[in-house]
Amino acid sequence: MLTTTPRPRAPWARPALTLASLAVLACAQVDAQLRTSEEHSYQLTTVATGLENPWGIAFLPDGRMLVTERAGRLQIVSPDGSKQVVTGTPDVWVRGQGGMLDVELHPDFAQNQMVYLTWSKPAGGGATTALGRGRLEGNSLTGFEEIFVANAATTTGAHFGSRIVFDGQGHLFIGIGDRGIMQAAQDPTNHQGTIIRLHDDGRVPADNPFVGREGFLPEIYAYGIRSPQGMVLHPVTGALWENEHGPRGGDEVNLIEAGRNYGWPAITFGINYNGNIISDDTARVGMEQPLLHWTPSIAVSGMTFYTGDRFPNWRGNLFVGALAGQHIRRLVLDGTRITHQEVMLNDLRARVRQIKQGPDGYLYLLTDEGNGAVLRIEP
Repeated sequence: MLTTTPRPRAPWARPALTLASLAVLACAQVDAQLRTSEEHSYQLTTVATGLENPWGIAFLPDGRMLVTERAGRLQIVSPDGSKQVVTGTPDVWVRGQGGMLDVELHPDFAQNQMVYLTWSKPAGGGATTALGRGRLEGNSLTGFEEIFVANAATTTGAHFGSRIVFDGQGHLFIGIGDRGIMQAAQDPTNHQGTIIRLHDDGRVPADNPFVGREGFLPEIYAYGIRSPQGMVLHPVTGALWENEHGPRGGDEVNLIEAGRNYGWPAITFGINYNGNIISDDTARVGMEQPLLHWTPSIAVSGMTFYTGDRFPNWRGNLFVGALAGQHIRRLVLDGTRITHQEVMLNDLRARVRQIKQGPDGYLYLLTDEGNGAVLRIEP
């Protein structure tokens, strides 16, 4: 486990401009800027702007992208930056952190054209996290169906999750936050604070760790999770890696394994936003330790392992976005041990919601702003 130390507050952190105006400035400037990391020189290219709090991105075989906007839309974004709204998407409860969330293509998309979405679904006077799928035909999702609705409805607008990850063996994972009720993450009779594993049609796999166990919902793969933001498979081992927000401190990177309890809120490296102690313990028997925690918090977001050829010295590195930190982190690994971190793009002055490797070997960023952007990292 590796911790970080506070970095001095940069002069640009003073609130002289709104986040939206900073995003506009950043997007206007990125094409002209050359940057140097510890391993590679690179530049940013603006692919598209004018997106309202973009959240998830998936790459279509023809070079276009599907991008969700938290405000409730799914857009097709072309390489030239033009956008087209996709119809046939579900009704979305847009409040706080709720809205349209992640998007992913079925591994056999070339044959079945199936697109999967997660979103905050109205439920119980508030909302919960839902998963559904439909067939992309032109600019419409046809035959869209809900295949999972989490038992996690609350009236808060906090901690919905969620990323969608296919494991290549007919299963998918989604993350669901504690929905702002921290103790619920230790109660596996609901889906709050869990990683869910399903077949790609929503059925429960018979080999899920809690199938048939009294007091546990069968969809649960792991629990004790606070607010999952990034989730990705390791490109070599196939292991599931996840990151999540802590409160004030205690952002985590976790290796998710079947049936494990990740401790929230019984153990944490963070404190409450009002300064109160959540737990005196950072470890307990039977609860998993993070591979890495950031205290103070950087507000982690999406993450990706780099496997491409465009940046050979980054191959095998884990890239993590930061919202409050307004940068990306490059993590160097030795197995599951994180040996080094590099802060990148902290001059961009934008909340990075997602970072994902594209099929072209470039890295793509989504900036979480009212005038959000798709940006591309190129050599």
